[in-house]
Amino acid sequence: MANILKCVLICCIFLNSVLAKHEEYEGYTVYEVSVKDEEQATFVNQLEYQLPIDMWMPARPNRPGQFFVSKDYKQQFEMLLTATEVKYKSTITNIKEQLDKEEQLLAAAASKRSNRSSVGLDFNQIHRTAVVDAYLDRLANQYPNLVTVVTAGQSFEGRPIKYLKISTTNFEVSRKPVVFLQSLLHAREWVTLPATLYAIEKLVIDVTDSDVLEEVDWIIMPIANPDGYEFSHTNTRFWRKNRATGFMIGNFCMGVDLNRNFDIFWSTASSNNVCSDVFHGTSAFSEPETQAIRRVLHEYSDRIELYIDIHSFGSIILFGYGNGQLPPNALALNYVGVTMAEAIDKVKWNWKPNYVVGNVFHILYAASGGSSDYVQSIGVPLSYTFELPAFNNIQGQLNGFLVDPDFIEQAGYETWEGIKAGARLAADSARQKNAN
Repeated sequence: MANILKCVLICCIFLNSVLAKHEEYEGYTVYEVSVKDEEQATFVNQLEYQLPIDMWMPARPNRPGQFFVSKDYKQQFEMLLTATEVKYKSTITNIKEQLDKEEQLLAAAASKRSNRSSVGLDFNQIHRTAVVDAYLDRLANQYPNLVTVVTAGQSFEGRPIKYLKISTTNFEVSRKPVVFLQSLLHAREWVTLPATLYAIEKLVIDVTDSDVLEEVDWIIMPIANPDGYEFSHTNTRFWRKNRATGFMIGNFCMGVDLNRNFDIFWSTASSNNVCSDVFHGTSAFSEPETQAIRRVLHEYSDRIELYIDIHSFGSIILFGYGNGQLPPNALALNYVGVTMAEAIDKVKWNWKPNYVVGNVFHILYAASGGSSDYVQSIGVPLSYTFELPAFNNIQGQLNGFLVDPDFIEQAGYETWEGIKAGARLAADSARQKNAN
């Protein structure tokens, strides 16, 4: 009886903490906004710079947008849309209920016994920073001839930013191309972590495609924004930025959008308002997290053939540039992007949309200071941003950035199929260069 009462007490404490944790989102609404032309699209998508709203997906004439609006700005948002004859509907009227559900589902999945070996991490949950960091260290100890763990730098709050170097030749064969994978530059995009962890699994523990291990050296950074990622678990689920402070005296807003902080068209299509989710920082590379990534990039820039920065959501593969300008090798970028997308589409859940491939400006919106644009600009031939699918299950119970545990392993598996396809083309390209 005592044990039963103890279990009931623990459950009650857990449920109360979940409910209290997401109170700030009480009354928040997700809107689906449909526009009829580019003029309406421009108006709607610029609203995130005028109101404290969160644009989850920009509106385009052929695709509705998603906007996340607090109860304090719902009336103003709806009035602006109505005044310009833009059609809209609310798809989630109280996001807090969805957040409570997500947390309960993830907790239940994590409590289940796993049949996996003691080496790898489970794919039934979203792992926290300390767990992932310990895992990287453990792999380096258990596979010393294949894996090296490196600390690229420290975050704003002093957390290590770790990455793995995976190589059968200890990164000593300069003719081998390097593939660089990165996730969680944006803190709230939890479903991106399984993609990098799954790649590590298939390169180190459960190797089924030996060619991509033998012919390619790998750099994998699972948590590029550890401070923001932890904050999204402990405090604010939809936190996007890092946790930098000290911008304005008396201003309670904080954080920099790290994917607007790289030195490529910096500040031209982002916000100078620290309260904005797309605040670009005080200067290019002002943040320790982007500085850490830059150090790794420049150490191996002459060998990196393929760079993939993994985000969510949208089922999209994007390439530069964010101002609409195309790189000289745009045709090659499109070809490799389509090849990766087709590999994913072959194994995705059949009721989910096929991936779309294209230039970020033309597919999504204008953006500046992005990591993949910067990587393209320093001479890496193939640089992409992946936008993984929203979960959005058949019943519509969860969508957007939220995660259902049933999709965690699938997200890793299908993304790895695309990564493999890109890595093989990168290896082919490197062989051709070495032959000339």
